Amino acid sequence: MMESRAVEITGLRGAVALRARIGERMTAALEPIKLEPVSAHIAFFDDNGPKGGGIRCAFTVRLPYRPALRVEHTAETARLAFDGGFGALERLLERYRERERQGRRHPKKYFVAKRLSEGLPAAARASGAAKPGERRGRRKSS
Repeated sequence: MMESRAVEITGLRGAVALRARIGERMTAALEPIKLEPVSAHIAFFDDNGPKGGGIRCAFTVRLPYRPALRVEHTAETARLAFDGGFGALERLLERYRERERQGRRHPKKYFVAKRLSEGLPAAARASGAAKPGERRGRRKSS
């Protein structure tokens, strides 16, 4: 299961400890997602180049049949940029999981209507009760 969860890191030279931390935390964050394959790309950019300034960390998580999740954070060091962006990514993934959970809890109206019609006794159906999805004719007023 973990073989397909690739975490690709670019723009970070050296920093073996930070790379290990990124790999561990991203793998743990992507574990609850049930879709396969899940891939993550983390890119570090130096915004101002040799002039100094902030380092930007951009996260992109790709899920099959879904739009990519993208988060960016800028800070003074690569570690701070990763920690800030990772917090935002965790909140985004939690909202994603909650949305999926809510979709499973509330079945669609046609599914519910079918289940309700299966529970009706035969006498009620024979007496002229409309079936789900079937319209009754309008009464003409004289």
